[in-house]
Amino acid sequence: MSVLVWIEQSGGSAVASCWEVLGKGRQLADELGSPLVALLMGDDVAAGADAAQKRGADLVLTASSPTLSNYRLSAYADVLTAAIREANATVVLTSATLRGRELSAAVACDLSAGLAPDAVDLRIEAGKLVAVRSVYSGNILADITFKSDIQVASVRPRSFPLPEEGAAAGEIKALDVAMDEAAVPEKVLESKSAGGGEIALTDAERIVSGGRGVAQDPELGFKLVADLARVLGAAVGASRAAVDAGYIPYKHQVGQTGKTVSPNLYIAAGISGAIQHLAGMGSSKLIVAINKDAEAPIFGRAHYGIVGDLFEVLPALTEEFQKRLG
Repeated sequence: MSVLVWIEQSGGSAVASCWEVLGKGRQLADELGSPLVALLMGDDVAAGADAAQKRGADLVLTASSPTLSNYRLSAYADVLTAAIREANATVVLTSATLRGRELSAAVACDLSAGLAPDAVDLRIEAGKLVAVRSVYSGNILADITFKSDIQVASVRPRSFPLPEEGAAAGEIKALDVAMDEAAVPEKVLESKSAGGGEIALTDAERIVSGGRGVAQDPELGFKLVADLARVLGAAVGASRAAVDAGYIPYKHQVGQTGKTVSPNLYIAAGISGAIQHLAGMGSSKLIVAINKDAEAPIFGRAHYGIVGDLFEVLPALTEEFQKRLG
């Protein structure tokens, strides 16, 4: 028996939220009296494997091959399944990134295992995993229990703190899997990055979002949002209304039909607070709302509220933060 955590890599580096899952996996493994196993796969996994050792893994399984250089579901699912068998894993965890949700679901289906997607908490009861999911737009927390021997869960980013690094311990072991490029049905013909060096929403500690309130001058409105985000080292988000209106691309959308985030600070500028948006950011540690309408629903969830025009408030905040933060 073991707890297995997939450490996803992107651009040759581990996805930060996976370390959060590994840290929680360490706690679960200790409670179960089981080893903690980390899995890394790609064409260069050495740095990630070393980091997994320092962050608490008892065993690091690696699968390194040019065939794994790009994420492809069938190849990655084969390797994860092989790792589960090698480690005799009963608890399998991934970060709930786009890839993590897809991969965990596919492997759970292949193994007839129970699946809890997008969990916000995990615990052990009577030797079994219990996953906590946020449902009904965050109004209810539901406990998910498992009947299957193998229990699979993906974990919402920023649900747990990052584990501290320590001395490297445990073992690094190459997984014995045959990777045949010809046997992989998906082919990656071209890869383009649309990130442009921006901070990823799901990993961001701070987010500044704009909404329908920028309508009088959308270009200027989102420039002001971006200016404040830059000063704070924050990601830029948006409501669905702003995205649907064409003010900003979909990749910035926060909400039920966009990205679910849990930053330390969430500033909502010109966002009314529809329940679909609250479902995507309601677990933020500190919420600051800026809106001309004092009756906007967002103020019901905000820790601090500013009733005012975002075109006046955002420049003032940016100027003040520049003074205080340098």
